[in-house]
Amino acid sequence: MAEACDMREEGLALDPRYDRDGLITAVASNAETGELLMLAHMNAQALAATIETRVAHFWSRSRSKLWRKGEESGNELHVLDIRVDCDQDAIWLLVKPVGPACHTSRRSCFYRRVTGQDTLEWVDGEEDARQ
Repeated sequence: MAEACDMREEGLALDPRYDRDGLITAVASNAETGELLMLAHMNAQALAATIETRVAHFWSRSRSKLWRKGEESGNELHVLDIRVDCDQDAIWLLVKPVGPACHTSRRSCFYRRVTGQDTLEWVDGEEDARQ
């Protein structure tokens, strides 16, 4: 009989490995372009809501509540595919974004690059690229 670790890594049962706070890291990328849009966290309720509705839901650590991406801004992430990594401790959402993904109104949350120990620079003119 295969061990639980083997079943989680090789089997076909969804068995997310949540951290001690009941959260799992989730990244969302544009299904069409591959661009990384955002990183957030999900609890079991957020993952279940995302699977059921095909709209990204996350757990807000700062507000301690479930939130549907775009519930206030209208900038939803329509989920086309949901993948889990090898040991089921990370979720990858392939999405069709409706509007910008970042709360700063940028296409992606990853709009700056690290250039030194304590310095950043804009990526591809993103300082003016708000949608």
